[in-house]
Amino acid sequence: MIDTVTIVGRVATDPTHGQTGGGAPVTNFRLASTHRRFDNATQAWIDADTNWFSVAAFRQLGEHAKASLRTGDSVIVTGRLRIRTWESNGKQGTSVDIIAEAIGHDLRWGTTAFLARSRATPSDAGTHGATPEARSADQENDFDTDTGADADADDHRELPDLDLSWAEAPAGAAATSATAH
Repeated sequence: MIDTVTIVGRVATDPTHGQTGGGAPVTNFRLASTHRRFDNATQAWIDADTNWFSVAAFRQLGEHAKASLRTGDSVIVTGRLRIRTWESNGKQGTSVDIIAEAIGHDLRWGTTAFLARSRATPSDAGTHGATPEARSADQENDFDTDTGADADADDHRELPDLDLSWAEAPAGAAATSATAH
């Protein structure tokens, strides 16, 4: 049985990138999901318990997560839930892991700019199908491996101005609509 979960939380550790024993790229990070509740005694919202998850993102998703996520980012993670027990140095515990299928920024708390990456196949003439030496040369010439940006791209793009006129109520409309109900 596969349990699929969606968790909303904050990235608790900077993502680390590595490889599985079989050579597949993987990015790992911790995710903290803090529940809030309304406290009637104080008439205020308070933080309740925090659940901690270990997230693993494989292959291209992992590479994109490593380039996009930082500690503190609000994210939404969907994936397969895996609960496992562990023992180390005489201590025992339970780990709740998520094998990520999708990760995105939670846009309730900020904005993000999406930069699509093409999916290359081994038959492509691009760097993914090239020899390691050719890939290395192409990366040096066309791709900034630190930022994940194409060298020819404009690195200082600004977000387009959004038309929010639909969200702005005319003066006095709030009072009118409040009394009309």
